[in-house]
Amino acid sequence: MRKSSKPISPLRQLMIDDMTMRNLKPGIQTGYIRAVRRLNAFLGFSPVKATAEGLRLFQLHLSETGTSTATINVTVCGLRFFFEATLSKPEVVKKITAVHKPRRLPVFPSREEAAALIENAGSLKYKSAFSIAYGAGLRTNEIAHLKVNDIDSDRMVLRVGEGKGNKDRFAILSASLLERLRQWYRHANA
Repeated sequence: MRKSSKPISPLRQLMIDDMTMRNLKPGIQTGYIRAVRRLNAFLGFSPVKATAEGLRLFQLHLSETGTSTATINVTVCGLRFFFEATLSKPEVVKKITAVHKPRRLPVFPSREEAAALIENAGSLKYKSAFSIAYGAGLRTNEIAHLKVNDIDSDRMVLRVGEGKGNKDRFAILSASLLERLRQWYRHANA
């Protein structure tokens, strides 16, 4: 959480303590605090006095004002946390629900487009990074934290440590990608 010079209300501090105990990340904590603050502004009184109907009307207000699906869902999660964990009043959040967001397939470059992108990347370092992203499906942060001992050429896999959601996983390593990584290793250690 970002530190502020303004005094924090005891209720907000209690919620922050509850989130800290559950090891919620700072970005999540900020979103949850923002959700309670938005509810407070909508109701015009302390959220402690909110009713299930008041929360239902708040969610309806969010939908009618064009609030994005992602924001509504973060708000719902934040309010659930506030009423269930901090206030121990789960009955108040019974009527609010997450909004379904249709999943779209990502735009994925063709083999030819990916090859052109990789070849025009410039240095061998960036060609290697783009090759890993395309060939093994790693995210930027996962590529940046990849180490030599994460490459298992016997089993032809890459060990991805603490990827998205702090989860470890394996990615398949092709022979051409392994050769590209070996080229980069030789170049970097020359």
